[in-house]
Order: sequence, then structure tokens, then C-alpha cells
Amino acid sequence: MWNLPNLLTLLRIALIPVFVSVFYMSSEFSNIAAAAIFAFAAITDWIDGYVARRMGLATSFGEFLDPVADKLIVVVALIMLVEVHGTLLIAVPAMIIIGREIVISALREWMSKIGSPNVVAVSFAGKIKTWAQMIAVVVLLVAEPGETGLVLLGYFAIYVAAVLTISTMVSYLRQAMPHLSDHLEQ
Repeated sequence: MWNLPNLLTLLRIALIPVFVSVFYMSSEFSNIAAAAIFAFAAITDWIDGYVARRMGLATSFGEFLDPVADKLIVVVALIMLVEVHGTLLIAVPAMIIIGREIVISALREWMSKIGSPNVVAVSFAGKIKTWAQMIAVVVLLVAEPGETGLVLLGYFAIYVAAVLTISTMVSYLRQAMPHLSDHLEQ
């Protein structure tokens, strides 16, 4: 359980309060420092997965904790970005992303309960979705409200992430539906 990939995942979780604290510091560069911390956490996500696969260090604990760590830091960042940017243009994709994470987490729990946990295992498209979210968050963390170019790039990126979020949710629900229909009547 205490191998390098799992320690990197735990580090990502431990960085959340540091990330939040730096974000809310009253410093001219707190948004850039927070973006750097978030980007570092995102990179550890890639490293822990690579090391786990390459060195054969994948564990059940890591498979459970890795997506939890991703969801935690992304959701925390989205909440802070909605506060800072204070616009419907950020609130809508943030609600889509957060809502999807709740739905898919519940779906995975239910599928595990009915004995089909691998039906909604993390897919390659899900990994792309996570990276799109992380890139969008970094851009929006760096962008100061009112800074048109970077803010528009961030909005574009968060909407791409939201579309990927919906797409992967629909895919997971389609995969699960045959297994669920047998259990819906019980």
C-alpha cells in the first residue's frame, strides 16, 4: 500500500489545503502560485499512474484513491474559480463537472454493490476528461478576471472539459445500463 504511486496520490490530497491557502493569500502572485501547485498536483497524477503501470505497483487502494484525489482537487478548484470569476459562464460548466462526478461515483458504488465493478472502470476518455479539466483549471487560476485573452481561453477550455465530462458520463451510463436494468425492478 505504501508504494511510490500511492504516496504521490496521498501527496496530491495533502496539497489541497496548501493550494487553497496559497490561493487566498493576499499576494499579487497568489493566483500564479496556486496554479503552480495545482499543476504540480496534476503532474503527480500522471507520474503515479505511469510508475504504477511501468513498475507493476498498481494496487486496489491506488485504483480507488487516485480518482478520488483527482475529483477532490478539481472540485475544490472549481468552487474557488466560481467565486473569483463570479459568472454564469464558469458556474454552468462547474456544476456540470461536479454533478457528473457525483453521478459517476454513485454509479460506481452501485455497480460494485451488484457485483459488476469493472463495468464503469476508468476509461481512456475519462483520463482525457480529467486532463482537460486540469488544464482548464490551471488557465483559469492564472487568468485574472477582466484579463480578456486568458479568461476567454480558460472559458473555452472549461467548456471543452464540460463537453468531455458529459460525453464520458453518457458512455459510462450506457455501459452500466444492461447491468442496472436487471436490478432496477428488485
